[in-house]
Amino acid sequence: MKRKGELLKRLGIIISVILTVFWLIPYIYVICCSFKPGAEVIAVPPKFFPEVFSVENFTGLFERMDALHFLINSLTAAVCSTVIALILGSLAAYAIQRSGARLSIVLIVLILCLKMIPTSSIVVPIYELICDLGLYDTQIALIIVYAAVNMPFVMWTMLSFYEGIPTTLDEAAYVDGASSLQTFGRVILPICTPGLATAFIFTLFLAWNDFLLALLLTSTNAKTFTVGLAGFLSAYNLDLGPMCAGAFLFSFPVMIISLAAQRYIVQGMTAGAVKG
Repeated sequence: MKRKGELLKRLGIIISVILTVFWLIPYIYVICCSFKPGAEVIAVPPKFFPEVFSVENFTGLFERMDALHFLINSLTAAVCSTVIALILGSLAAYAIQRSGARLSIVLIVLILCLKMIPTSSIVVPIYELICDLGLYDTQIALIIVYAAVNMPFVMWTMLSFYEGIPTTLDEAAYVDGASSLQTFGRVILPICTPGLATAFIFTLFLAWNDFLLALLLTSTNAKTFTVGLAGFLSAYNLDLGPMCAGAFLFSFPVMIISLAAQRYIVQGMTAGAVKG
């Protein structure tokens, strides 16, 4: 049985490696195309690795698009909206979970329903509301919308962590004279650090990778990198070289953050699945 278990473990590792390689092939090909000359990118038949190392595509990207400005816009909107969603979402989830009222069940179901609503079905009302408020093509509009859209995800993630924390900790803090806010900040949050890290990372990625909302709510000043990159695609032209360079430039920081935060993500998801 022991040998059989070891064989199954090795088989699982091999299958995981194969699937990982297949998953990485498209991204590796994008990286290779980023460092190919323009003519080699569209060559037929295509070659996987570049024959000549070139930064022509990156030069063309920065010449034809204000890439740095768009990256700053994406970073500002993603980080600010994530912080707001994390603060308000964690507070709301704590209040719902600790209320003990029958209404809390209704609110939890409502959060789940909000989480399941596709963004494409609410973009028109969001667009009209932002225009009525005079916030079109502003960073504030993106921050508010991203925070509102992603807050149900934060609340749903944090609810499972709060359920695993015994209410006796809250009661002990109340006996010591702590208020509800002090109990939340000094007792509950330190225990839920893995959950906060998990919610922060995933919410940040959701805002960072958004295209549809940024396309409708921005035009020039607050345009994000994803919208700017779509400018290389038109009905009459498809400049694959700069697009690959932009895709690599945009996705590489996310890949690095994912690898660096892998331990926190796994720890947070595991902790949220265990109730004490």
